Amino acid sequence: MTASLEELEERLSQLRARLREARRARDNAAASRIRRELRTAEEAWEQALDAEEAAGAATEDHQPSLRSAPSTGTRTTTPRPAPREKRSTPGAVPVREQVHQSLTLLGAPASPKLISSVYEAFFSEPLVATKLASLRRDEERSFSAQGYARPYYICAALTHDRLTPARGLLAVSVWPLERRIIAPLSQRADFLTHAVGTAEQIERLTAAGHPPSDAAWQLLRRFALNIPGAYDNDELDPARVISAARTEAAVHRESDDAGRSAAAKRARTQLTDIQQLFGAAPLHNALRDAGGTGH
Repeated sequence: MTASLEELEERLSQLRARLREARRARDNAAASRIRRELRTAEEAWEQALDAEEAAGAATEDHQPSLRSAPSTGTRTTTPRPAPREKRSTPGAVPVREQVHQSLTLLGAPASPKLISSVYEAFFSEPLVATKLASLRRDEERSFSAQGYARPYYICAALTHDRLTPARGLLAVSVWPLERRIIAPLSQRADFLTHAVGTAEQIERLTAAGHPPSDAAWQLLRRFALNIPGAYDNDELDPARVISAARTEAAVHRESDDAGRSAAAKRARTQLTDIQQLFGAAPLHNALRDAGGTGH
């Protein structure tokens, strides 16, 4: 029997309470298990909500409209209600899960445009980049209200100097803090990580007998053209892209790791849990919140 929305919401509430207890008790095994259960329950809740909205739209579509009968007098016609726009099609992947899948493939913080391009290249549904505009804020509000209730959050990459959100870059909360810091060499290092992740996914698809899409090859070509030795206008080879990207990454690694590690150490001592995920407030916001003029 399919659970109702109310039953699923009650289940989510219970699981979140259990997760808080497990974290307080430092029972990592129980916390991991509960997070998996939470993720399953959240997906069931999303599907139930989609089904309810689809049923509501279908009911509206079949409501008989009142038409004017032939008459010598005047009679007001009640218009047929327009079908309600559905939030998403039943079974559609939520936007936050789409972003998570793309970021997991890329392996490093990325812009909404790149995240959208990756999802379009490797997954079955389109991801419209404009839908990501409010996602990070929604995730921050959710974390503020529920803490670590979800198995992951889509969060911000952080600048190494001010520990504020890096403009236009999204990350995954379960990544180590060092991986979410953007130091002076990090954008180039992350570009190379993106290239490796893209090439490895193409290799996996090819090995499994699933030819990658043209969009996937075009994405890899764009990476390869900006990596010395990755592409020479001959046949595009994922293994060659991986090798060239890793060779260059090794040049930057020591300096980049040092910058990220130093910033992460400061972040752990200076920032709260939520700030470590979503960044410290910029100075002008802090002044405003404190009642300062900012002048």
